[in-house]
Amino acid sequence: MAKTSVSLEMLMQQALTGDKRAYADLLRDTAQFLRPYLSKRLSAASDVDDLLQEILVSIHKARHTYDGMRPYKPWVFAIAHFRLQDYLRTYYADQLRTATELGELENTLPADVTNSDFSYESISGEVNQLPEKQAAILSLMHEEGYTAKEVAAKIGMKESAVKVAAFRAYKILREKLSK
Repeated sequence: MAKTSVSLEMLMQQALTGDKRAYADLLRDTAQFLRPYLSKRLSAASDVDDLLQEILVSIHKARHTYDGMRPYKPWVFAIAHFRLQDYLRTYYADQLRTATELGELENTLPADVTNSDFSYESISGEVNQLPEKQAAILSLMHEEGYTAKEVAAKIGMKESAVKVAAFRAYKILREKLSK
């Protein structure tokens, strides 16, 4: 690892003196170690390529600020980090501009989004096929409007047991009705 860093610093020194081949090698090697860094942070490969090109241009423009007495990679990662932040800031600002306003959605949604195609009456035949206690609990809760606490007091069960029985009944009904 230290050998790579040293060679990158040497390539940068040579590039700063005007060695075009060293500069091309430096940019190629830089792109190689930046690509995985960007791929972990961006989902689209095209975004990675675009941002990598922007970073390489930024490195080119800022190459005069490189201090040959310091390591190369931290300098490059600092530039990459700031370019990534700029890119993400722009990306999310665009997402906000194109986001749909909730007020616009209200006109397209039905008035009652919680309205179901099923009513207790339409599935009462299925409810009556449930075990006796589950059927009684659902009948009291949905047909007569009692709460779980009131149903528990009425049939002599604990409230938590009524809720568990109702949950199991709902699960059975969901399976039957989805078929």
